[in-house]
Amino acid sequence: QVQLAESGGGSVQAGGSLRLTCDVSGDSIRTYCMGWFRQAPGKEREGVASIDHDGTTNYAGSVKGRFAISRDNAKNILYFQLNTLKPGDTAMYYCAAAWGWCETWSKFAYWGQGTQVTVSS
Repeated sequence: QVQLAESGGGSVQAGGSLRLTCDVSGDSIRTYCMGWFRQAPGKEREGVASIDHDGTTNYAGSVKGRFAISRDNAKNILYFQLNTLKPGDTAMYYCAAAWGWCETWSKFAYWGQGTQVTVSS
């Protein structure tokens, strides 16, 4: 069914920026809540950003003001702009989708394979 593929990760120094991309196939993202999650070694996966059909966004407090989620429904692409990166942002970042409105983190049912983001001090 719906398939997601992340790209754009890499290694940067603290204060640097990266732009992650999630290419979606199999279905139009127009009917989905889209989001980004991350997981660091030894930690649980956490939701960091989501964007609803009407453009409403939600961010984890630790990234608010630094990261920006956006979507291009015509191209079926989800983006994640990561600015002022900190070593604590180091993690595998996953693109995710949930049918309908966002509502809760637990709604996400479709996942990409992940792209690694490493931030050095």
